[in-house]
Amino acid sequence: MNYHQYYPVDVVNGPGTRCTLFVSGCVHQCRGCYNQSTLNPSSGHQFDQALADKIIADLTDPRIKRRGLSLSGGDPLHPANVTEILALVQRVRAEAPGKDIWLWTGYTRAELSPLQLQVVDQLDVLIDGKFEQTLKDVNLKWRGSSNQVVHYLR
Repeated sequence: MNYHQYYPVDVVNGPGTRCTLFVSGCVHQCRGCYNQSTLNPSSGHQFDQALADKIIADLTDPRIKRRGLSLSGGDPLHPANVTEILALVQRVRAEAPGKDIWLWTGYTRAELSPLQLQVVDQLDVLIDGKFEQTLKDVNLKWRGSSNQVVHYLR
């Protein structure tokens, strides 16, 4: 899995202060995508154990009260990402108890594979659906177009 950016302190992508990882790879090719540089799964930097360790350390750092982890991209549920995303969210659940996990994907819940659904089982919030430029609404919270759905899972 590759990623484009990791923000150890983010207040935009979900509620509260968060850690946010933008992964590479997206099959949806949404017209008007705000993050087109992340579409190629080979672009960006290799996600490795050191970054996974840093995310856990940042989430559990008592000096900053982080609420949780946000996963975006690209698409965290892209086939090139799903195995490592599953390992990461399972690790967050085990090593950073009480932190919530949010994930944005262009897939809808009905389109998800069994492996992708294993990731969803670990989430607190899933925002699903492709960005549709004709349905863009800047007044929506946590999503860019009105077809996208915010699923509160926990």
